Amino acid sequence: MENNLPVNIREYQELAKKALPKMHYDYINGGAEDEHTLRDNIAAYGRILLRPRVLVDVSNIDMSINLLGYDMPSPIIVAPTGSHKLANPEGEVATARAAASCNTLMVLSFSASCKIEEVASSCNAIRFYQLYVFKNRDVSATLVRRAESHGFKAIVLTVDTPMLGRREADIRNKMVAPANANLEGLMPIDDLDTARISHLQTGGSKLEKYARDTLDPSLSWKDVEWLKSITSLPILLKGIVTAEDARKAVEAGAAGIIVSNHGARQLDYAPATISALEEVVKAVVGAVPVLVDGGVRRGTDLLKALALGARAVMVGRPVLYGLAARGQAGAKHVIEMLNRELELAMALCGCRSVAEITRDRVQTEGDRFRSLL
Repeated sequence: MENNLPVNIREYQELAKKALPKMHYDYINGGAEDEHTLRDNIAAYGRILLRPRVLVDVSNIDMSINLLGYDMPSPIIVAPTGSHKLANPEGEVATARAAASCNTLMVLSFSASCKIEEVASSCNAIRFYQLYVFKNRDVSATLVRRAESHGFKAIVLTVDTPMLGRREADIRNKMVAPANANLEGLMPIDDLDTARISHLQTGGSKLEKYARDTLDPSLSWKDVEWLKSITSLPILLKGIVTAEDARKAVEAGAAGIIVSNHGARQLDYAPATISALEEVVKAVVGAVPVLVDGGVRRGTDLLKALALGARAVMVGRPVLYGLAARGQAGAKHVIEMLNRELELAMALCGCRSVAEITRDRVQTEGDRFRSLL
């Protein structure tokens, strides 16, 4: 059995594609409009080269990091992705157990198909909670209180979704998503039913109407202060890709920044996240940790992100591929594979610790261009 396991993320992706209905696979794997950014999130890593150093004693590799005071065995974090029951009946509970078995931090999605309480009681682990802000602030405040009371250690506020991106695969497939378990009892049942519909004959306008009616497009920097007023947890802002917004995030009191384009599901032709990372890192000049998500498929990708200044790297779709292909064991194996690949990449680049993964270990397109001047 062990010999037949997938040997990389792409093989898990192929298994997930075979295991899932087309509608569900496309929902997990798809992006906005022409999917340019979706492709570039992955391709941009391929344009960065490694600069290995040799004859370094790499008999002992330390991949551990500290994030917001929490010690982690590696810089991998499970990113918030919604509707895990589309991939496996056990949903986020299976993902949480897989992450916990690797001592990996998981961010539970606002759009989870398992309740906050279910995930919290499923296993002991460090977890963060991802939040969207509703026009009805009581809904968001209740979710924050529930996460805080069940031991979640930080709030990840998604800031790039004043409106939903146009995901054309879901429109074509007439995608019906499962209910958001955590909204039950917080919103009228009609609204919950509407939330499950990604497309009707009206071309998806039902979901757009739901978003307009519930999510708050007026969310602005002042609302970070509101969120800080209702929780003592640190707040990370997810969805920043520019220096200008990174500086504003620090001014607003964010405890961390996540460079993210929402898995390329929002604005097509936004920059690939690895291309935007260094700009954000330079802008915050070490004031807060910067994380990155989007496009990670290899341990070498992790090393490149760390070299460009990421404190930790969030992995989304690959964990869902593992979950779809082999349930909890598959999600765990994906995390383990990425950890092993990162350890190997560090050894071959002469990096004995994450602190030694410095900027001079990579060469970007910009570096190559400047070398010609």
